[in-house]
Amino acid sequence: MSDLLSTQTLLALSFVGSLVGTAFVLSRTQLREGTSSKSKNIFVWLAFDCLCHLTLEGSFLYLSTFGRTINASNGFFATLWKDYARADARWGFSDPTVVSLEILTVLGAGPLAGYCAYLISVDDPIYHFWVVVLSVAELYGGFMTFAPEWLTGNKFLNGSDFLLMWVYLFFMNMAWVVIPFYLIYDSYVVIAANVARQGSLYAVAAAPASKSRSKKRS
Repeated sequence: MSDLLSTQTLLALSFVGSLVGTAFVLSRTQLREGTSSKSKNIFVWLAFDCLCHLTLEGSFLYLSTFGRTINASNGFFATLWKDYARADARWGFSDPTVVSLEILTVLGAGPLAGYCAYLISVDDPIYHFWVVVLSVAELYGGFMTFAPEWLTGNKFLNGSDFLLMWVYLFFMNMAWVVIPFYLIYDSYVVIAANVARQGSLYAVAAAPASKSRSKKRS
């Protein structure tokens, strides 16, 4: 266990935990009284998603561009990423596919996740459109992060122990698969119900006019 939970690993996991804690505090301070439990949980995820993209992945992007690499860098965030790079070596040497996706993630998905969290806090229904955009982008990003590696024989992945395989490679990546799929489904249900409702209202409103035209023809 001491080999698994090194100081480097504890720092990495603690930082992720602090982001979750910050997202939870934001949900307590930014959401209106009476907000549903589902909306609170989604807000926490989106706030965490935003913070993770902008801070953790933002630091990776900075340390992986203009000739810099995680493996050759020092400092707090370099230490966190060196630990994750034990599971996926591409994050240590600035793999161009990973860095390209992280540019989109940090500059696009991060701010959009924060915007979606804000839309929940003000109860704006346009949230459902933007969260679908965000979720599709994150699913695409996850697929393009791992598909090239799967197609080339997983030569840079290392699942040799529980932490690397099930915490870093599985859990910390599957969260960005399962939750976006749920958010897409949740918003689909809301959007479909509203489209059906609007269709019914249109049909009711159009019925008198249709009857009037029929009488005139007769």
